[in-house]
Amino acid sequence: MAWSWRYEGANGEPAPGPGESFGSQADAESWIGQTWRDLAASGVASVVLNEDDRVEYRMSLLPPAQ
Repeated sequence: MAWSWRYEGANGEPAPGPGESFGSQADAESWIGQTWRDLAASGVASVVLNEDDRVEYRMSLLPPAQ
């Protein structure tokens, strides 16, 4: 099983990002924890964690609305 992130812009459109692949969910989550600020700065608004073709969850990289 391969885990990977899909990157989305502010309107849900595909956004460019690294094509990393991980052997476990924990490895993928650790990596996003280290890189999310750089991704957000490059225009990525949300990420989607996939296990092969199955979506595990979606997560926003934007700060909470104030």
